[in-house]
Amino acid sequence: MGLFNKIKNMFKDDHDSGSNLEQTFNSNEISSTDDLEVKDDLVSREDVQDEVKIYEKGLTKSRQGFVSKLVNLTNKYNKVTDEYFEELEEILIMADIGVNTVMSFIDRLRKRVKQEKIESTEYLKEVIVDELFIIYVNDEVLVNKINFSKTSPTVLLFVGVNGVGKTTTIGKLAWKLKNEGKKVLLVAGDTFRAGATKQLEEWSIKTGVDFVGREEGVDPSSVIYDGVDKAYKEKYDVVMIDTAGRLQNKVNLMKELEKINRVIKKVIPEAPNETLLIIDATTGQNGISQAKSFKEITDITGIVLTKLDGTAKGGIVLAIKEEVNLPVKYIGLGEAKEDLQVFDIEKYIYGLFKDMM
Repeated sequence: MGLFNKIKNMFKDDHDSGSNLEQTFNSNEISSTDDLEVKDDLVSREDVQDEVKIYEKGLTKSRQGFVSKLVNLTNKYNKVTDEYFEELEEILIMADIGVNTVMSFIDRLRKRVKQEKIESTEYLKEVIVDELFIIYVNDEVLVNKINFSKTSPTVLLFVGVNGVGKTTTIGKLAWKLKNEGKKVLLVAGDTFRAGATKQLEEWSIKTGVDFVGREEGVDPSSVIYDGVDKAYKEKYDVVMIDTAGRLQNKVNLMKELEKINRVIKKVIPEAPNETLLIIDATTGQNGISQAKSFKEITDITGIVLTKLDGTAKGGIVLAIKEEVNLPVKYIGLGEAKEDLQVFDIEKYIYGLFKDMM
């Protein structure tokens, strides 16, 4: 059974019987199934079903755009032809998967068609989903969980350009972590953008977590030092630090991030535990360019992809993995706090391609 059918069986019709998810809990058929944390008593079958629904709803726009074109292509061509591959290539590039990724993907697909003597486009659509899954997994152990410290406060540093939803993401993640029983502190390190400190403080009030911030224009490193020092002395579980989304040039941004890292390490030498880059999914290949630029100037450990519900393309997740080789740790699938989800490749594939299953 291919990955297409395995994922379909994991989630298809689970709203009615739940039996497929129960089977999944006892199955190791798919390499990253353990990411569902089904062995953890805190995660119930109902929790997973709710998450699947969030993925389905959040990926509706992409499903109706990108995937509907794949369905129409299958309906247009009964047999696999060169013309079919040409149109498929165009659809995948338009889905923000990226030209280089698409070209290598099409090459692999052509080889499978030849080796397996595939003639039907109806069958090939299953192979397409399998191969897209493989782009992301690629025989690697995907680390999409936060690297929490066992001995001191976990320090999460958030970077990204203005307008991608960085502060909102921090607020939503603070709410999620607090609901998991963690003591959370927010630190307003973006002292350059007007209103940034106030915005983060409002999120701290909304989510019921603590906050450290000062007036606009002060040295962000001093604010960050105060926040990390407070977190260490008062035994917080997690400290989340907002940073400036815009400085004059790349050199200035690199120097600022280097200074921030030095300040953090003065208090907690092994921190930051994660440096998460926030990318707006609706910006497509521009978001990939941002990831490449930030990766050049600081040690990015993961991506948070916001506004995935707002794009009809949806392939950027695959492009990030292939072109930047960074794990997507969280995705934003809507405006509500619970719509920020830990990224799960199986739920993503199902939410995106369920109409083809």
